[in-house]
Amino acid sequence: MPALAITNFNIVLSVLGGWISLFGLVSYLCKESYYMSEAFISLLVGVAFSPRAANFIRPLAYADYDPLALQEITLAFSRLVLGVQLVLAGVQLPSRYLHQQWRPLSMLLGPIMFMMWIATSLLVWALIPSFGPNGMGFLKALVIGSCVTPTDPVLSNVIVKGRFADHNVPKELQRIIVAESGANDGLGYPFLFFALYLIKYIGHDYPGDGAGAGRAMALWFYETWVYTIILSIVYGAAVGWIAKELLHWAEERKFVDRESFLVFAISLALFITGTCGMIGSDDVLACFIAGNVFTWDDWFRLETLDDSLQPTIDMLLNVTIFMWYGAVCPWEMFLRNGVGVQIYRLIVLGILVLLLRRLPWVFIAHKIPWGRKVIPQIEGAKQAIFVGFFGPVGVSAIFYLYITLEFLRGMDGPDGEPREDVKDLAETVTVVVWFMAICSVVVHGLSIPVGKLGFHLPRTLSKGLKSGAASPSRSVLPDSGRSSGGPLPSFNIGGRVNSFITGMRPGWAGPAERRSHDEHEHDAERHGEADDNNQQGIPLTRPVYRIGGTIIRNSPPTSYTGAAESEAQQGVATVGDNEEQSQRQSRLDTSANSSNTTLDDGRRGRRGRDVSATPAAREAAASKSHSRAPGRSIRFPDDNSQGVGSAPTLVGENTTSIKH
Repeated sequence: MPALAITNFNIVLSVLGGWISLFGLVSYLCKESYYMSEAFISLLVGVAFSPRAANFIRPLAYADYDPLALQEITLAFSRLVLGVQLVLAGVQLPSRYLHQQWRPLSMLLGPIMFMMWIATSLLVWALIPSFGPNGMGFLKALVIGSCVTPTDPVLSNVIVKGRFADHNVPKELQRIIVAESGANDGLGYPFLFFALYLIKYIGHDYPGDGAGAGRAMALWFYETWVYTIILSIVYGAAVGWIAKELLHWAEERKFVDRESFLVFAISLALFITGTCGMIGSDDVLACFIAGNVFTWDDWFRLETLDDSLQPTIDMLLNVTIFMWYGAVCPWEMFLRNGVGVQIYRLIVLGILVLLLRRLPWVFIAHKIPWGRKVIPQIEGAKQAIFVGFFGPVGVSAIFYLYITLEFLRGMDGPDGEPREDVKDLAETVTVVVWFMAICSVVVHGLSIPVGKLGFHLPRTLSKGLKSGAASPSRSVLPDSGRSSGGPLPSFNIGGRVNSFITGMRPGWAGPAERRSHDEHEHDAERHGEADDNNQQGIPLTRPVYRIGGTIIRNSPPTSYTGAAESEAQQGVATVGDNEEQSQRQSRLDTSANSSNTTLDDGRRGRRGRDVSATPAAREAAASKSHSRAPGRSIRFPDDNSQGVGSAPTLVGENTTSIKH
């Protein structure tokens, strides 16, 4: 008897695969039309499938109901996503980019990042009551500030990739944002461990010998800067260069197939993340350096420029990690926690951090004269505000959060209990950093669509109201040929014949004059409105016929019909030589002569598509056309306009006689 196997593994595969498939069906609509980030949408889906809602994703059950194991799983998952993302970020930068752009990167990763850290820490210190006004409280605030200081490379994709970035963000600005978000993720370690070492060694419960501050600074220098930062840079550069040379060697000898070639950067990210994790160095920074050195000569980047494998892996990781974050986020702690942080304080803190953490310092750096020289990619105040606002908090903040919790567990006393001075720090950091990350995902995920809506909606409503008020309603009665809503506009033969000729078939005129039927109708309506405004009061005394969107008066001497038909059968365009033709008629002459249209089936009145292929043939045809007798002017009775010279004469089924 078959039995259902509703295991956690089967449920996770079903939910993850089903969601990615469903999202893929509307992914272009969401990302390229509505400019919504996949991170924000996946976060909402993770909440919907979490134990607090549908209970399809059960993170705590996967960790055997051990909160510490769940923290380790989330940290490992975040390391994996950051490692792959940062290698890909380094690969997509041009050749020698870090070397060439060291000045703007030094500004962004030095003074601006430092001020982001201090500003965020001051806001946290002011709004979190459990920290208190003393120096130890400020050190705890520095811990939280260091977690949310790095900008997130995953959430930055919304402004450096896709249609919005292609149309609104210059390429050089996109690259400097990618480089900054990749480098500052790894450079969060010095800010974090500066505060953590001081808390550990100068706290009132530290069982040391009184040399706490000196010991803390010594550890911060050689463990954080030398072993963690400098070693990771050297290791990442060495591995990236060796990988580049090995891939060159294998490719020259045709040892590597296309699939392995494309996936090489992904495998490099996995290798560096694992090896750096084993030696305890900064795997995040090492991955970014390795990715940039790997494409130092631009060879791999150009070879994979049109490849879709790397963006596909990127998308899968983004969707999965934010679904996981939506399920594991401690939502209930935002409302009820043991450290006295009320929800209104979190909301105010979130708004102030998003506004004051980064934007003022980027704007000030742009306004300073030497700052504009150092960061030439930011060309104006609008771009400075844009770069300052879009400094998202995401995966990197969660990564540093769990690094902090791991360090704090090492500060427990001999009895396994946390020290008295830091017993509330772990919970406070968890609540504040998670809330900051969620705020950033929501705000930065909705900023572009809301901004687009706010920009286009008033203009659309205004245009609709203006067009409704300015356009009188008219209807042309087919039997009488007269309009029921007042007099029709007078007929401008030059513009109407031009629109009629170039609107019938794409092959008749040159590329600059080709239009679709819908566009021709739109132009005819717009032209009619203009004529109505300029020449109101001229009565319409004859029926009208609409041919291909144009209006031709019915004024029938019939003697010219046979001549016009003979012109169509001869397969040439009649060219006028009127000396008083207007500028619009001159453009019509140029268009009609340059297109050199022939009439393939003159007996049936059809226009041909054969256009002279060579410049010599076109020139010969044009000279032959101008050597003919002066063309006949097209004129209607009681029309004060002058004859049009070079308009090809066409005869259609509904056309009435044209006066010679």
